[in-house]
Amino acid sequence: MRSLWLDRPLPSHPPVEGGRSFDVVVVGAGITGLTTALLLARGGARVAVLEARHVGAGTTGNTTAKVSLLQGTKLSRISRRHTAGTVGSYVTANVEGQQWLLRWCADHDVPVERRPAVTYATTPEGRDDVVAEFEAARAAGLPVEFLDDPGLPFPTTGAVRLADQAQLDPLDVLLALAEDVAAHGGVVFEGSRVTGVSGHGPYRLQVEHAEVTADRVVLATGVPILDRGGFFARLKPLRSYAIAFDVPEPDALPEVMALSADRPRRSLRTSSTGGTTRLLVGGAGHVTGRAESESASLAELEEWTVHHFPGARVTHAWSAQDYRCSDDLPAIGALHPGADGILAATGYDKWGMATGVAAALTLSATVLGGEVPEWAYPLRSFRPGRASGADRLLRNNATVAARLVSDWAKPRVHSSGVVPPEGMGRVELDDGRPVAVSTVGGTTTRVSAVCSHLGGIVTWNDAEQSWDCPLHGSRFCADGTVLEGPATEPLPGVDEDQVD
Repeated sequence: MRSLWLDRPLPSHPPVEGGRSFDVVVVGAGITGLTTALLLARGGARVAVLEARHVGAGTTGNTTAKVSLLQGTKLSRISRRHTAGTVGSYVTANVEGQQWLLRWCADHDVPVERRPAVTYATTPEGRDDVVAEFEAARAAGLPVEFLDDPGLPFPTTGAVRLADQAQLDPLDVLLALAEDVAAHGGVVFEGSRVTGVSGHGPYRLQVEHAEVTADRVVLATGVPILDRGGFFARLKPLRSYAIAFDVPEPDALPEVMALSADRPRRSLRTSSTGGTTRLLVGGAGHVTGRAESESASLAELEEWTVHHFPGARVTHAWSAQDYRCSDDLPAIGALHPGADGILAATGYDKWGMATGVAAALTLSATVLGGEVPEWAYPLRSFRPGRASGADRLLRNNATVAARLVSDWAKPRVHSSGVVPPEGMGRVELDDGRPVAVSTVGGTTTRVSAVCSHLGGIVTWNDAEQSWDCPLHGSRFCADGTVLEGPATEPLPGVDEDQVD
């Protein structure tokens, strides 16, 4: 699986050499990491970006890339848990992030398409949710309008619309940001996975077989890769899917960015990447590692699209991982209370193109000693009032604990000479210990089935041929190599006779 955006030749950056020293190391080369690095480099800091894989390999390179202030039913969900002032701060943060990004794109000739954003409903219950979002958005000062018929090619029961939002190709943005970072004296390193940070300033960063130092560290990795602060326990890892389609009459496609308020969740936009207009449809999401079949989720999305857009033909299919905080707000700032030597940003809940830039504005101001925007304070990682999501946090962690126990107790097939068929994997027992066995590209691989983060039992992702942890969303290649999530160490290999 490869996203439409990543289907191109990508420039390469070397891995970092050991012994290097920087003012700031930013971990992660997505929208937050590269924007933060650029702002810091502009401010005169010696900055390095350390990316485990390649620029755009994570969420930003797999997003649907809507740069919108209307975000499904996000504002009404925040309104149910927070004050009007906090909702206003969230909206202002997104306005600042959106407008900074659009100005920067205009200055650097990065194409942007302006589109209305629409949140629509297909059921009476969904209409209630749309009305609630309309009221929350209007109360927050957004010039929304309510529509009985948004003009989509399927029945709806109402919609809220916000004009003049934006969509773009996120790799256009990231590659141009990386060039801008270099133009201001920063440096981007790829193939440089950070596995640990020690010290109290300067910090020592372990990068596989190298070590570098920095006075400050910014973690822009989706979920912070260090467990300090317990972010993994405050976040729900969400996996969702997107498919690009060629359609018989692209000029007849709706010229809006649409998102459903009710189930089945559906996201729609068009894309003109490569000079061809395509339809992009997203949805069918679930908690990472907890789907019966990821391939079935993709099939569901394709079936829905072909039904409503006859003749649509798949060109690309992919998925992305996002994180939702228990209180519905992003968490931006110190990795743990009382110390800002290591900063982090997470919990964008699928809206990182604007929120991620707002986070970068906050993080860079903190590092450079500038004035942190007033709107950033309600979004801080640790602040009074973040307990507003305590009920959900307790439920989420109770579910995680129950899953941990049940997965360890689950009956397993004992190891045998029968290997999984191509593209498939299963968890077996070998001498009483769980082993993840899969066959990919004709090679059968056996690795530990115990997640290297906190000991969950991984599950096979049959769409992406990966091992996914159902506890906190760590993901691994078939050979055990880390893909993403809070885990920094691979699943150790297992020989035919013994679990290591």
